[in-house]
Amino acid sequence: MATFQDIQQRETGLQQHLSGAQIVMIAIGGAIGTGLFMGSAFAIGFAGPSVLLSYAIGALIALLLMGCLAEMTVAHPTSGSFGAYAEHYIAPWAGFLVRYAYWAAVVLAVGMEVTAVGLYMGYWFPDSPRWLWVALFSAGLIAVNASSVKAFGQVEYVFSMVKIVAIVAFILIGAYVVFGTQRPDIGFHLYTAQGGFFPNGLWGTWVGVIVAIFSYLSLEAIAVAAGEAQDPQKAITSAFRTTVLRLVLFYLLTLALMLAIVPWQAAGTDRSPFVRVMEILGIPGAAHVLNFVVLVAALSAMNSQLYVTSRMMFSLSRGGYAPRGLGRLNARGVPTRAIAVSCAGIAVAMVLNVWQPEKSLVWMMSIAMFGAMFTWFMVFVTHLFFRARWQAEGNRPLAFRMWGFPVLTLLGAALMLGVLVTTYFTAEFHLTLLTGVPFLGVLLLAYRLWFRRRAV
Repeated sequence: MATFQDIQQRETGLQQHLSGAQIVMIAIGGAIGTGLFMGSAFAIGFAGPSVLLSYAIGALIALLLMGCLAEMTVAHPTSGSFGAYAEHYIAPWAGFLVRYAYWAAVVLAVGMEVTAVGLYMGYWFPDSPRWLWVALFSAGLIAVNASSVKAFGQVEYVFSMVKIVAIVAFILIGAYVVFGTQRPDIGFHLYTAQGGFFPNGLWGTWVGVIVAIFSYLSLEAIAVAAGEAQDPQKAITSAFRTTVLRLVLFYLLTLALMLAIVPWQAAGTDRSPFVRVMEILGIPGAAHVLNFVVLVAALSAMNSQLYVTSRMMFSLSRGGYAPRGLGRLNARGVPTRAIAVSCAGIAVAMVLNVWQPEKSLVWMMSIAMFGAMFTWFMVFVTHLFFRARWQAEGNRPLAFRMWGFPVLTLLGAALMLGVLVTTYFTAEFHLTLLTGVPFLGVLLLAYRLWFRRRAV
């Protein structure tokens, strides 16, 4: 039987230049993007003020996921990450499905982020075509990713730092306005002013979890980046412990203050609700500054996701599940061909922004969701197999252990499966299962016809 070292060996060649701080920023960069600054508007529309509970439930699932991933990643740091773990601990077909489902999800998420870029630029240039901005910004970030992993890490660090500073400033300004002024139109009474805290019932709150999960997508980038970390065990352990806490604080605090300033029914999807906050407060120039911040946030998330999806395609190629050329590295240790193929989501975004610009964002989000949610569900399933086999083989004590095993791993799997099934019963995300399940079927057929013999 092949060992996990065989999988790690075939994925060698990437440059180990990422520090622990840069890995944290990569995860934050991917997770604090359109999901927070624009996707939150969709979640608020479903749940009203109870969107705070939606994001709290999503944070719980993300926390459980990170615990499972941390245990497996510290034991086996590699760019194939959860795809490689599923291949080794469940079966080769499971690794094939997870890698391709995740690759497709993040490819489409890249397209969603750049679609949001076009929307944000429309705030300043309402008469310009969105596809123009999609093309310009995409070209710039592709160049960054193709240069070197060190350059990518530096750019992503700066992008993420801009977002963090802006969010902290937003929290401070929002706290001052809510607690330090006496404006009758602002305050926590807005939580119950229009239909109560649960205006759409508990069902609306649960549907809001769908967007919350998608907002937290890219937390798992920490595990993918492990293969290019300077000191994998130290960097990954530190990154897992700090990233979730930071994200939960940023998401819940910003949403709590935003809902105390903007009536939930006014948080439309034609612009970021954060920009809407600044318009209501009337701070000169603040709306333009925040629109710049949400633009940087989308670019940062796109940059991070393009990195992650190219490494997943690199892993597929090195495993023999994609054309061999996609696993080749340039002189700087960058899989440029994998990056090129992973730009497919940008092409889809270009077409949708020309054909249906008003519907492009929600379409990209709903189609991308399946692969992301399926991957998260499979991480929990893989962790169950991993722990059982690790103990049965008498391996060394784990340097990092998931707490509450197996109860919390099973809870995470059940919650994730419940959220995935819920998408079918919502008009906005009905496409998620309608496109995702057939795609999974095509992958299984492709594996059976072309790749099963190679895996054996």
